[in-house]
Amino acid sequence: MNFPHFFLTFSLLGTLIPAHALESIWYSDKDLKEENIQLIPQAYIDPSVSDPCSQKAYDKPLSLVEVTEAALCHNPQTREVYANAKVQSAQVGVARSLFFPSVTDTLSATENKNRTTNYSNATNRIVASYLLYDFGSRDANFENANQLLKAASATQNAIVQTVLLASVNAFYQVHASRAILNASIETERLSQESFKSAEAKYIAGVATPADKLQAQTSFANATLTKLRNEGTLKVAYGNLANVMGAPANINFQIADSKLDDIPELIDQDIDALIEQARLQRPDLMASEAQLKASLAKIESVKADAKPKVRIDASNQYDENLLGQTSQNTSLGIFLSIPLFEGYKPTYLIRSAEATAELNASKRDQLKLQVSLDVWTAYQNLKTANESITASNVLLLSAEESSRVALGRYKEGVGNIIDTLNAQSALANAKQQKIQSVLNWNIARTTLAQSIGVLDNAMIQKLPEKKRQ
Repeated sequence: MNFPHFFLTFSLLGTLIPAHALESIWYSDKDLKEENIQLIPQAYIDPSVSDPCSQKAYDKPLSLVEVTEAALCHNPQTREVYANAKVQSAQVGVARSLFFPSVTDTLSATENKNRTTNYSNATNRIVASYLLYDFGSRDANFENANQLLKAASATQNAIVQTVLLASVNAFYQVHASRAILNASIETERLSQESFKSAEAKYIAGVATPADKLQAQTSFANATLTKLRNEGTLKVAYGNLANVMGAPANINFQIADSKLDDIPELIDQDIDALIEQARLQRPDLMASEAQLKASLAKIESVKADAKPKVRIDASNQYDENLLGQTSQNTSLGIFLSIPLFEGYKPTYLIRSAEATAELNASKRDQLKLQVSLDVWTAYQNLKTANESITASNVLLLSAEESSRVALGRYKEGVGNIIDTLNAQSALANAKQQKIQSVLNWNIARTTLAQSIGVLDNAMIQKLPEKKRQ
């Protein structure tokens, strides 16, 4: 092979490499990782649905399942943690690559000219190198990458459950806001009826101007409250759309919910729930994996400060312009001994050990927080359940009181103050009932999330889950 031909081949090869890099030994567009990283991990999406992340249609009321599916598929938080998990999965591949040999082929062409000589030379040198022993550095790096991948996967589950909780709570908040609006419309109707009755009595001369003004004030206040509740409902819809990953101004409706369909609370052993949370909370799993990764990092930096043994094999071929060729092959074992780096390894080890201490403290703090989360959510659920019973009694009593007071006033044996007070108490009782149901719905999903079991199976147990 003469020099011009070699130079032409080298130039063409340099031109073709970028065009075919993804289909060559340099790069691969295939999925080489063993871990199965998914946008939405299993157990969080209804397996009976073929394509839950398809574009949602908002031309019909959305059920709770459809709302949670939209949130998981389109909320940017789920895509962010999915990308983080893929990044860490690739890092596992990087760590695994250290167990393979490396092969490098170097092509060079030189030409030297002066007044008396013209010398050209072409060289092809291929070198294969393999790390034989490094005191466990590769193993420690691989363990570190694997533990960080476990942490990223657990963090993905934690964020998915957080998005689920936000979507469920936003769904119930819309229901509550809609119920409060309907209650305020009914309160406005009763206030208007009282005002018309007081006005009729005033015109007939059997009521004072104060009665009419008080009834009119109550009616105006009820109207103002209704207008505020209309705005609150619109904001609740906007918040739900935001959680679902849609613009806040999108026009959609949610399916009706049976607010009175509240099952009895089954008492459970709170100690068992806390222990279950310590085993299943994904954020605690992520913290444990972070600690194990930092412990592996200590071993890695310690090993990096020790000698390394590698084997190299090379073959070099040279050809000049005159057609003279030479070939040289070598095989050798090399020992690399770090002698002094300005105490850098010492500080790296100290830093890694301090990081492990920090991660251990975070893990211990999270364990305490987990127990507090479960305890708080459980007590809130019990309180909400008891509040529903009390609010039902309050509502029945307030409805009867309002009906009697208005009837007495119309018959001329009652006064306007008692009537308005009874109607105000009824409006408050309705709000208390709606708020207690909202608190109960939020408390039960919060308890599931605090234990680490807020998934599709739990969503399917909720009465509002039915797909439309």
